[in-house]
Amino acid sequence: MQPGPLNLITDVDGLIVGNAQDEAIKTGSTVLLANEPFVCGVSIMGGAPGTRETELLAPDKTVQKVDALVLSGGSAFGLDAASGVVDELRKMKRGFAIGKQTVPIVPAAILFDLLNGGKKVWNENPYRALGVKALQRASKHFPLGSLGAGTGATLASHKGGLGSASLRLPSGHMVGALVAVNALGDASPDGSHFWAGPWEINNEFGGQGGVHSSQTHTPATKLATLNTTLAIVATDATLSKAQCTRMATTAHDGMARALVPSHTPMDGDLIFAISTETKPLQDSVQNTLWLGHAAATCLARAIARGVYHATPTKGDIVPCFQAS
Repeated sequence: MQPGPLNLITDVDGLIVGNAQDEAIKTGSTVLLANEPFVCGVSIMGGAPGTRETELLAPDKTVQKVDALVLSGGSAFGLDAASGVVDELRKMKRGFAIGKQTVPIVPAAILFDLLNGGKKVWNENPYRALGVKALQRASKHFPLGSLGAGTGATLASHKGGLGSASLRLPSGHMVGALVAVNALGDASPDGSHFWAGPWEINNEFGGQGGVHSSQTHTPATKLATLNTTLAIVATDATLSKAQCTRMATTAHDGMARALVPSHTPMDGDLIFAISTETKPLQDSVQNTLWLGHAAATCLARAIARGVYHATPTKGDIVPCFQAS
């Protein structure tokens, strides 16, 4: 398996991603959408999630497809980014048709970045506007690191960030991952290598894999209120909601490979999994197995890439990986 041409989640045909941020507040929002509504599942393994409309994604719920996904900083305030996206999509007449009304379905998840050194004093919630800007900027091409939902993200020892990666399976199906890395733990055992090192391809996070140092002691962690890693994994393979849910669950292996510890009681670690349904599966059992493996591998790589590409800004409370 090799990365797609962009090594981004947008190598899955039809997907676009937009980011918007406020450097003074040290926060931002990220929006993913497709040419058409898409099938979506979710798996939440953190103990402290903040979400919107994730219950709709259960396989037994009525709505079968969603119109966009939002990842945002800002804790509970950040959920308002999805409101801005919903308003804009309604203007575009995109959404679930109910009689003469159109209701955009936009699940969202938030991370906590309210104590990261940014100016958090505002008279009006800034996240609705950030959601609108992110949607308006959506494109196949986007940079990684300190932008979008990853703008103010932190780890125990370094800044976090927005990461992405992709893989093409031997079957021809494409898998991609997008992540905002804001973990309680660390992406590196020693400040010079990544836990995700064994899965690096083409020096995509600086060739900093190598042999991990032995870590038998308690790994570094940060304050229990500064956490949550949010991810989206995507494929062009035709999957049901139940199969997307299984892919999301399997993709958590990638989070555990790249972040130590992960899925803690103080993280809201969450993964959305989506299918654009453009390429049928010939062997459902065999290929869904490899889709899950590819999703986990992409996510581990995306996490390391997000941390590796983080850039410093005034007032940071932790250094960037490349500056440490």
